[in-house]
Amino acid sequence: MKSRITTLVALLAVSWVVMLLTHEFGHILGGWCGGATLVDYDLAPWRLPYSLHSPDPHPRLTLWAGPLVGAIFPLCVAAIVSVRAVWFVADFCLIANGGYLMLAWITGDRLLDTPRMMAAGVHPGLVAIYCLATIGLGYVWFRADCIAVLRPDSRTQHSRSAQTHAQDSERSKIESTDTLQDKCE
Repeated sequence: MKSRITTLVALLAVSWVVMLLTHEFGHILGGWCGGATLVDYDLAPWRLPYSLHSPDPHPRLTLWAGPLVGAIFPLCVAAIVSVRAVWFVADFCLIANGGYLMLAWITGDRLLDTPRMMAAGVHPGLVAIYCLATIGLGYVWFRADCIAVLRPDSRTQHSRSAQTHAQDSERSKIESTDTLQDKCE
């Protein structure tokens, strides 16, 4: 059990760094694609990374690129590599990007992405759809990943296909539903 917990903690640490870097790289890439000038950035994972663009002729592109690249790029890598640990990281990135936008929306801190998106004219409904989709899928998939890592036989399962990933998620949903039904009865 100790080695499984160590594995879980290591995967969470790697996931955090990958999520921060891909999210912020997305902002940098979006700014570059939109003709913005990058004036400052910090990618240190032990504090909140940032990138500042000025002028930024297309701030919505720059702002949306962070959570989109931060969620989609790790999922694409996981689909190509098809290794359980990489799926763990990708699923963490999915739920974390949605969770970040939701929490930034709730706090309203003007320096965070969601309030800046709203100020740039992004419709709140688009942000809500993104949050619901990423948090919803991310929760199901990431929960299945955590169960797999903590399962006693997880050391023998080094890789998985996208199909296996979907089956794990479906199994996790069924187990959750069964547990909920048992609690309700």
